[in-house]
Amino acid sequence: MILFKETAGLHQHLSGIAKDYAGVVNIGLVPTMGALHEGHLSLIKKSIAQNSITVCSIFVNPLQFNNASDLEKYPHTLEADMELLNSVGCDILFAPNAREIYRNEEDKKLNFDIGFLDSLFEGALRPGHFKGVAIVVHRLFDIVKPTNAYFGLKDYQQCMLISKMVKDLALPITLHLCPTLREPDGLAMSSRNMRLPAEARKVATKIYEVLEYARINYRTQNITTIESWCKSQLSATPLYQLEYFNIVNAETLLPIASPDEPAVALCAAFVGEVRLIDNMVIN
Repeated sequence: MILFKETAGLHQHLSGIAKDYAGVVNIGLVPTMGALHEGHLSLIKKSIAQNSITVCSIFVNPLQFNNASDLEKYPHTLEADMELLNSVGCDILFAPNAREIYRNEEDKKLNFDIGFLDSLFEGALRPGHFKGVAIVVHRLFDIVKPTNAYFGLKDYQQCMLISKMVKDLALPITLHLCPTLREPDGLAMSSRNMRLPAEARKVATKIYEVLEYARINYRTQNITTIESWCKSQLSATPLYQLEYFNIVNAETLLPIASPDEPAVALCAAFVGEVRLIDNMVIN
């Protein structure tokens, strides 16, 4: 695996590869913020299987943190991340600093409408978050120019946002939105999990339990009843501070009008000092 911290070196290397392949080369991109785990590695493996070259980017994007302390606490584990990427055969790691990604103020501008995503759930609770996500993903797409890009569905609204951006801007990229990987006890794999103290880690699986309850009982119980039960279970669990638990239309995030609509259960809660999000597509 080759590490690049500057765009110029990455471009030179990819141009050389394109010449070797007579201009026909598929590039897979897996954007991350580091602190890699098996969920990230599953995306890398999918990319390796489907592309000539796989690029993993590691960049902790300051524009998507509306909480300064959250940005400060975000884990930085570059050496360990490189070992993991090497172990699965990743070709290139792009690990730029903020000055490399945002060369000027123009690079920080958003050139499409986020729409309703900015006013519901994560968008409402984290002002500016999705704008920051859209800006950095667009910059990474512009730098790497991937054929395929891979994202995990654990960040459900983020996947909706990136899908909208690719469609609205007619970007020549195929998105692969991949199922959430979970620990054996059901906890969604996340870089934030390493910040959970032992006591908080024991109860963190409660989110998965109520999501499963919602999925199993969706056809037999009233949605309001399911939501109320799930919220009460989370609120009664030690260390939990529930932000939301809702079952909504999977395409619009609006309340369900018919049980035949595509549905998703969305959840966010603080477990101690660590904020966790999760979701489950129901039908």
